[in-house]
Amino acid sequence: MAETGASPLPPTPPAHTPLFRAEHFVWLTARVLEQRLFAHHFLHGAADPVETALDAYRNDDGGYGHALEPDLRGPVSQPLHVAHALRVLDSLGRCGGQRVERVCRYLTSVSTPDGALPAVHPSQRGYPAAPFVPIVDDPPSDLLSTGPVVGVLHRNEVWHAWLFRATDFCWQAVDSLQTSHPYEIQAAVTFLDSAPDRPRAEAAADRLGRLVREHGLAVLDPDRRDAHPVPPGYAPGEHHFPYDFARTPGSLARAWFTDNEMERSLDFLTGEQQEDGGWPVRWRRWAPGTDLEARPMVTIEALRTLRAYGRAIG
Repeated sequence: MAETGASPLPPTPPAHTPLFRAEHFVWLTARVLEQRLFAHHFLHGAADPVETALDAYRNDDGGYGHALEPDLRGPVSQPLHVAHALRVLDSLGRCGGQRVERVCRYLTSVSTPDGALPAVHPSQRGYPAAPFVPIVDDPPSDLLSTGPVVGVLHRNEVWHAWLFRATDFCWQAVDSLQTSHPYEIQAAVTFLDSAPDRPRAEAAADRLGRLVREHGLAVLDPDRRDAHPVPPGYAPGEHHFPYDFARTPGSLARAWFTDNEMERSLDFLTGEQQEDGGWPVRWRRWAPGTDLEARPMVTIEALRTLRAYGRAIG
């Protein structure tokens, strides 16, 4: 007999669908935050428990730490943790209010002289971090960390003094890109997809799309991915595909790829689900725990991408 007052169990997807297999993987391996996120996005779970789980990573300075982004360990707040937190809040439709006001105060406190964000603040020194994350005393501004934050804040119509100079930095950084790497392009797309100046964003995205194709930054034929060398410092097989740049059909990056190229990449993404129900981490593994924590995040992102394009997941 069910316990009196107990909440009813959420509906379970049909057995053997991608969603059913992913659900088993999430319950088996994920942190509480990703469990709550999965339930919210796919099992009609409420948003409040997601916010409560996210609060465990929030610090008194308004930022987020405690390995919210698994490749940076330790308690200290970092811009990359904040970017992750804002993505979570954005996915809940709750990226605003006093919580985001405190975040913007934190961003102001760690900004570089030109008003943007470093990839890693030097407070990370002394705590474990991925070997591919440089920690220096006077880090420069970085589009990789600034673009996603600015993009999410603009998408949610957040207005704060910090945004003015940070937005200017993003425009300068995007306009100056002559060569790049996939993660930087992804950061640029997140910014451009929500930048207030739409004609300028569309023109910049068109130029970046040509750069991506000319430099082979996206694998257009998954069956020939071994013919695409990965950028220096990337892990073997750390390729990027059209869906990595255009996570939804509404992204400016969607115009970079033909319908056939996008469909093939989505077929590949569907086929990447592993025997245990999760999707693999493609970037360099440097500690067992980080890979375990990252896979549920990657799995949720894969399911959301497939659903955005109308693929049946369960």
